[in-house]
Amino acid sequence: MEIETIQKITVYAIPLIFAITLHEAAHAFAARYFGDSTAYLLGRMTLNPIKHIDPVWTIVVPLVTLLISPFVFGAAKPVPVNFGALRRPKQDMIWVAAAGPAANLLMMLLWALVGKLALLFAASGPALFVILVAKAGIFVNAILMVFNLFPLLPLDGGRILAGLLPGRASYVFAKSEPYGMFILVALILTGVIGTFLWPLVDFAMNTVYSLLNLR
Repeated sequence: MEIETIQKITVYAIPLIFAITLHEAAHAFAARYFGDSTAYLLGRMTLNPIKHIDPVWTIVVPLVTLLISPFVFGAAKPVPVNFGALRRPKQDMIWVAAAGPAANLLMMLLWALVGKLALLFAASGPALFVILVAKAGIFVNAILMVFNLFPLLPLDGGRILAGLLPGRASYVFAKSEPYGMFILVALILTGVIGTFLWPLVDFAMNTVYSLLNLR
């Protein structure tokens, strides 16, 4: 394996693990708060990364994207949520779905703060490494946040849209979920989804960088 690839893995590994773990844990915590204990009873309401690892999406996909693209991408094992067990299923579904992207937004801000603090010691080797990791953390969380907010079931954005739509429209939209992943793969392969998402990723990153004057 090339030195550059090893360095990239070293820089991205920690931010990616935190990003996908806290994203799924946030769904679990929100679900229990609003009345569904499914994830809690299955041991998924935890910050332990091992509980959220999916062999394909958490290991294989990140390694493949790392080797063939300039960034790394991955996902965790989805947290099971029984939306029917929520106290107000349609309304609470919005908050449970939004919890994951909200966790990624919070991590973007925290990584930006880490990077800002590391800049105070930028003359040292360890500080420079921390700055690289912090920037990777901002990048990875921006991608996961924006990607998951895409309004397509079963993504979080699709759940939020289903909760916001009026009854009949929500029901019709929900029927598209069995085909959602096929549609998503087609949008990714054709580059359509990137056309819409990359400007939003850039906007999210630039906003966070500007807030703390981090470059």
